[in-house]
Amino acid sequence: MRFYDHRHAGEELALRLFEWAADGDVTNRVVLALPRGGVPVAAEVARALKAPLDVIVVRKIGAPGHPEMGIGAIAGEDPPVYDRQALERLGLAEDDLAADIARERAELRRREDLYRSGRPAPGLDGRTVILIDDGLATGATARAALRHLRSRNPARLILAVPVCAPQAAETIRQDADDLICLHQPSSFRAVGQWYEEFAQVSDNEVIATLRRPGFISATP
Repeated sequence: MRFYDHRHAGEELALRLFEWAADGDVTNRVVLALPRGGVPVAAEVARALKAPLDVIVVRKIGAPGHPEMGIGAIAGEDPPVYDRQALERLGLAEDDLAADIARERAELRRREDLYRSGRPAPGLDGRTVILIDDGLATGATARAALRHLRSRNPARLILAVPVCAPQAAETIRQDADDLICLHQPSSFRAVGQWYEEFAQVSDNEVIATLRRPGFISATP
């Protein structure tokens, strides 16, 4: 299974989630996207479920000299979530990453301010939260997001993605009440290989999507 683009992946994921959510409480759900790639996927799901849409900003912590290699992630003001095996493999201690974490924390706050434009984060107490990304590779960013969201007392916490690495799916299950993944290819190398078009989603696209008419504010 390959998806044409983010929107197509969102449409397919929405079909699965619409069936999954058919008998649930339709008034108490919120869809949260991991920006930026998760936003156009989540928009299709929020539209299908007639649910509020918002974002949770998470920043990847990259290996020194290789920022594309994720070895951890941060969400909110929470402590970093690390891939311990990666730290050991690279011979790194947490203190070695202090400057990187401070930089990513500042960028996280900047993006939250940019995307929300002064809106508060949505209230999650007692709600069913559906967290969405465009794919799951190592699972570090999703774990950081799920642990942060768990602290805000949702009734249920669901992670839904179009495609995921099988090993990441196994490690993420302890942090989510349910994992919905359309495709778990054994030959997984990167999220982008399962999309025909995998264009980068811009900040402007995220903002425009969140402001699109028809989406209900996620803030009670």
